[in-house]
Order: sequence, then structure tokens, then C-alpha cells
Amino acid sequence: MSHIDNIIIQVRARLQQLGIKLWEEPFYYSDIGGIESEIDRLAQDFSTNLSLSMSNCKLALMELQDGALRKLAARKEFSETGLATFSVRRISNQGGTQNVLEVKCPLNALGKELQKNIAEKLQLTDSNCVKCISSGKIIDPERTLEAQGIKNNQQLMVIISEADRNESNSKEAMYDRIRNIKMDVEAIVDSEKQLFEMEDQDGNPVFLPPNENRALLIAMGFCEKARAAMKKEHYDEALILLLEADEKFSTCNSQFLESIDNYALINLDIVWCYLCLKNVTQLPDAQRRLEICERNFRRSYGENMNRLIALKGNACPERALLMRLHLLQGVVFFHQNRRDEAYERLELAAGELRELKVDDATVEALVEMGYEPFEARLGLRACRGNLEQAVNFIHEQREKKREARSRSHKERKLNSKLSRTNNDKDWVNPRSACTLIEMGFSHDLVVAALKHSKNDLQRALDLLQTNSDELLQSLPKKENADSDILEQLKELGFNEEIVRVALETTQNDPGKALDFLVKIFGNEEDLLKQISRIAEATKEIVGDDTPSTSSGLSSLASTAMDKVKNEIESLRAYERFNEDLTSNGQDYLDLPLLQEEQILAEYKRFLEQ
Repeated sequence: MSHIDNIIIQVRARLQQLGIKLWEEPFYYSDIGGIESEIDRLAQDFSTNLSLSMSNCKLALMELQDGALRKLAARKEFSETGLATFSVRRISNQGGTQNVLEVKCPLNALGKELQKNIAEKLQLTDSNCVKCISSGKIIDPERTLEAQGIKNNQQLMVIISEADRNESNSKEAMYDRIRNIKMDVEAIVDSEKQLFEMEDQDGNPVFLPPNENRALLIAMGFCEKARAAMKKEHYDEALILLLEADEKFSTCNSQFLESIDNYALINLDIVWCYLCLKNVTQLPDAQRRLEICERNFRRSYGENMNRLIALKGNACPERALLMRLHLLQGVVFFHQNRRDEAYERLELAAGELRELKVDDATVEALVEMGYEPFEARLGLRACRGNLEQAVNFIHEQREKKREARSRSHKERKLNSKLSRTNNDKDWVNPRSACTLIEMGFSHDLVVAALKHSKNDLQRALDLLQTNSDELLQSLPKKENADSDILEQLKELGFNEEIVRVALETTQNDPGKALDFLVKIFGNEEDLLKQISRIAEATKEIVGDDTPSTSSGLSSLASTAMDKVKNEIESLRAYERFNEDLTSNGQDYLDLPLLQEEQILAEYKRFLEQ
């Protein structure tokens, strides 16, 4: 942010406070134009009241007057022609706002027409490389602007997909890379192997109904890649991924979102990207997101983190998130000219930052002892720089995760066995199922009871204790494996005993049985061998003289081949996904704090000017 921007913020606030309208008399006459003498008089008055130079006050007033007159002209044109005007800021990852341009487009036009108009203004040949952001949402090219809540005179942020940042290992443009990331994440989430799982901070699994689970896993996959982009300081790419994730989060149960810190974190990261891209046009959205973040932190951690401190003592690495929240709140207050509140928040962030800073030599000492750098930093921050306590903290964290994963082994195993379904009402919570099975009830009866009770554990227990006969009668009758399907799957190279189990488990549904069989293969090599077996069987089918048998087997072979290929693609997608990620599950807490320190110093300097 420049010195003149700081002055404009103060001058604008003073105008609003006094109710002065620069587009009206005596500052402007429609038949004459701006009255410089009146602007000079006002600049002198503001200079005295705001302790700013008169020349800077005059420059700010003239810029604000010019902006107001442009908006008035755009409003008149819109009422007469229906043509909306947008102030478009093209954002560059390196330098923030690269240029500001005025673009016109009817509100009943599709988003892609606006993209096309912006591309023409910027002399770009491909409008698909333009992404428009309004109020924290990516404008959908296939919906009208009006349907997306876009209004005349609105400010838009535009990110252009440019060639990769001189990285020798890739020639992809940004949006091609983002599209591939989205495809990979969806392939991973849809894999029968459940390659992604949700865990809480302590390593306990989180179980949700299928549709909600899928949306959240996709959102969290996007967030992971966004954080990898942020580490490389590719904030434009990170912002697009985070906004895509935000769309997925918005499809989930709002009550659940309010109870997890993932939703708070995505809002915090989005505002951080706005700031790193030097873009204040999204100020109202930034304020809204920080309010969501603060509300969620308060609910999760308690006032002043007292609930978290009660659970973990003062060893709370989460304090780094609270520090970033306070820093961003200070920045937003500054741009709203709420300077006292900005100063208070920035001072709070400064104190927290001092407490979080750790000595590089102590970090190095822990690394030499065999600990990961992130473990060393988080441990030292949690223990106020005490090396011995940090070692104990790291071991406690490792043990806590090991115990949580060991404790939840049965739940995870049962979750992998329960049939995959996209129907939320048929979903069974593995944790509740494990609890009831451990009480001595049979697996099938437990599943039926939980379906009947919509996963209400107490109601399911009552059903099992009082209505077990009715539940037993409601169970689908056990069917022996269909001999014809069994023979066909054997011919495709699947193991006979496993095929029998798959068919009996899925009531002889060939598609579900194939899902069961594909999940058995442990790696890509085994899946490729199965493709060879199916291909070999297909050659034999071509030479079969029995048309009906050949037709049925050929169809099953085609389905099997598709499922195996999809599973291979999921495994490859998973490898690609993990290429630039760390194995650190608490990566989001391991903030370097260097940028925070620079931003804090910059905004405190602006407040002192």
C-alpha cells in the first residue's frame, strides 16, 4: 500500500463524517465541472484537521471526486441502457494490482461474456484464462451476472492465468494446473480404496454421511494444494483453489461447519491471500470471513483460548492462528479508518508474535537430535522456547496420535467394509456400529438398527434390545453366489473364493461385486496384472461361438476394465497430489512468521504517519 492510499483512507472517512458530497455544489457543477477553488479550501481545512500536507489532501480529494463522478455516469448509463459498468482490478502475484480498467456488460449476460469483454480490454486471445472474483466468489461463466448477485458499479478482482513461473519442470499455465488438481482430488475421493480420510488434530477419524463426506474431502484436498501454493508464494493460484474449496464447504451442513476449525482456517487463508496480493477491493468479504473465523475459534477454543488451554495447558501451537487473525483484523480496521481499533489489534498481534518467535539455533539443535524441523518449531513455540519441555511435547504429540490411530483401528476397518453409497439416509456411522458390535450384537443387526434409527445410538440400542426379531426379519435374505456371474468373474481372472465372498456380500450385484474386488488390489502393479488378465479373457470372448454368453461376459469385462483403470488413475492421482506436500499433519500451524513481521511493521508505520 502506498502513502497516498493511506491519505485517501483518512480523507474519505472525514468526508463521510461531515456528509460532504464532492459531486455536488459547490465542489462540482454539471455545466462547469469541478471547482478547484472549493477543492483548495476543503484541502486546507482537511490538512489542519488531519495533520496532513495540503497538496496530499488536494490530490486525494480530486481522486475521490473523479471516482464519484465516474460512478454517477455509470449509474445514469445503466438506467438508460441496461449496460452495467465494472471497475476491474487485474491482480498480479508479484505486485498486487497490475492495472485498473473499466469494463461494461449487461447484467443479464452470462459470466463468460464478461470474461470475453475483459480479455478484449487486456488484449488477451483466450477469455478462458480470465477468472473474475466478486465478493469472495468466482464468477460462474455459465450463469448470468444478475443470478450471481453482481451489480452495476461493482469492483471486480481478476486473475489471469499466465505461463508457469519459470519452473523448469512444468510448462502448464495456472488454470490448467488447477483443473488437473481438481480432477486428481475428485478421482482420489471417489476411489474405492478411501485414499483420503478425515482426522481431527489428535489423529481420531471423523465420520460423516457420504455426500457431506465427499464434499468436505474435496474441499480439504483443494485446501492442502492451496497451502502448498502459498508456501511457494503463489497466492493467486492459492486463492482460486481456496475459493473453489469454499464452494464445496458451502454445500455442507452449516451446523457441522461451525463446529470444526477447518472452515475457520479456509476463511483465514483467503483473507491472507487478499493481503499478500495487495488487494483491498475485497474488504467487505475480508471482514465477513474474519468474523466467521473469530466466531469459530471462539466456539472451538473458548474465549481467549481458555477451553484449549484447559485441555492442553499453555502448549497451544494454535496461538499462531490467533496471532494471524489479530494481524488481519488490524489491517482491515486500518483500511476502514478505524485507527484506534487497528492499533489495538496490531499491538495484540505484536505481543503474540514476540511469544511465538523461536531461536533458530535451538531449532537446529532439535533437528540434530533427529526431530523434524516443523516438530522442533511447534514444540518450542508451545513450550515458550524451553528445549527440554519441547522434546517432551514432541513425544507426547507422537504418542497421542499413535494411540488415537490404534484406538480407532476397528472403526476405520469397519468403515472400509461398509458399502459405499451416495444415499445419506442409508449411511451407517462406523463409530456407533463398533460400539454396538463390541456390546455383543451381530454386525448385520447393528447396521439395520442404525439405519432404522438414523444413527441415533440410544434408539438403535433400544431396537436391538426390544425388537431384534423384527430387525432380523427385515434383513435381506442371505443369497448364495450366483454361479453364472461367479463363472464369468473367474474367467476375467478374479480369485474364485474372493469372488464368492464379493457376490454374497453384495447380493449378487455385479457392479458392486466388482467394486469389492477392485478394492482388494494393493497397488498399481497388481491392478495392471488384472488388466492383462481381463484383456486375455476378452480375446477369448471374441472367438466364442455362443453369442449370448459372449455378449454377457463382454459387457462385464468392459465394466471390470473401466473400474480397474479408474482405480489405477486414482492411485496415480494420489501420487501426483502428494508430490509437493509434506507429511506434516500440522503444517497449517507451522507458520514461518516472517511475512507477518513485515506486514505488522508496515501497518504500524502507516498508523504513525
